[in-house]
Amino acid sequence: MDFYRRLALAGEAIPFGKVATYGQLALLCGRPRNSRQVGYALNRGMAGEKLPAHRVVNSQGLLTGAPAFDTPDMQKWLLEGEGVEVKDGKVDLKKYGWHNTMEEAMALKECFDRLGI
Repeated sequence: MDFYRRLALAGEAIPFGKVATYGQLALLCGRPRNSRQVGYALNRGMAGEKLPAHRVVNSQGLLTGAPAFDTPDMQKWLLEGEGVEVKDGKVDLKKYGWHNTMEEAMALKECFDRLGI
């Protein structure tokens, strides 16, 4: 399905040391109301192996993806390994959130169009 191919590309664009929200990725994929589908895809591995799923948090910065990892603390450990501070299971989105630019969003759109997805 094209949504998952788009998600794979958008997720790969999340910079090292930054996090994105489920809703942000859904919006970048052209489906702003599909944040739950992003979570579903990440949990089921439907967006490919390259997508850094540990960099995806909910809209409040909470690490809600723990069940998808081998251990409950793995997402936290992976983020801390990138320099992202996790306090009480939460990331400060103002400090560590990926505030993608319009140029980045348009580059993704052009990539989707080029690939026909």
